[in-house]
Amino acid sequence: MNVLMCPICAQRLQREDKRWYCDNQHSYDVAKQGYVNLHVVQHKHSKTPGDTVLSVEARRAFLQGGFYQALQQAVVQRLRDLKLDYVLDIGCGEGYYTSAMQAEVKHCIGVDIAKNAVQVAAKLNPQVTWLVGTGAVLPVMDQSIDLCSSLFSPIPKQEILRVLKPKGYLLVVTPAEQHLYAIREALFDQVNPHQPEKFLLQLQEEFDLIEQTVVDSTLHLEQAQLKNLIAMTPYAYKAKAEKRELLQQRESLEVMASFQIYLFQKK
Repeated sequence: MNVLMCPICAQRLQREDKRWYCDNQHSYDVAKQGYVNLHVVQHKHSKTPGDTVLSVEARRAFLQGGFYQALQQAVVQRLRDLKLDYVLDIGCGEGYYTSAMQAEVKHCIGVDIAKNAVQVAAKLNPQVTWLVGTGAVLPVMDQSIDLCSSLFSPIPKQEILRVLKPKGYLLVVTPAEQHLYAIREALFDQVNPHQPEKFLLQLQEEFDLIEQTVVDSTLHLEQAQLKNLIAMTPYAYKAKAEKRELLQQRESLEVMASFQIYLFQKK
């Protein structure tokens, strides 16, 4: 698979044993875990960008419990229906969704800015091409990707337009209006509904919306699972400490997870 792009000079990368390199002799070693770091210093805005180690560990523990399996299967089903070759998962995190995508496509590439997350993901499925990289310069060639996915991640629209093939797809997953309402109600004085429709406005000029659906799951969480869920979301640092601690003392909680799925096609 040689759709990878050098983040320095934008030339196509080639694989040689344990490294990727371009014609200009920029070289990127494959780490012992199996990923390659294409997040060059020129594009970094902090020393350790992306999710913290604690957040990644909490997300891995929570997702491995199967609580978001309904969403994972809904995403997989869409890829199965589309019969795709090249998929790029933007903001792949620790790889729970990306790894499942690989079974339905020829090549799946997972990219995330958080090196610690990609290190965890790379142990999950060696068939996926795991990259540390930034959405500001997606490290794949122009018009090389059949579908870009962004699950709870930023949407670098211009870069997505660059890397998608003509009539390529964009799959967006974002919290639906009532997602984790019981948790937000416990953590914040005022709870505003999520606004998934903002993505429709953001993307309407360059993409056609061809499908939208909501996936709901009722979660029965024990205390440890509740703590992991809080730790893997922005609530971990946005909520007041005393409210967060009070919620984490609960022995159990039932909460609704509600996911908005949009499938767009490049015009």
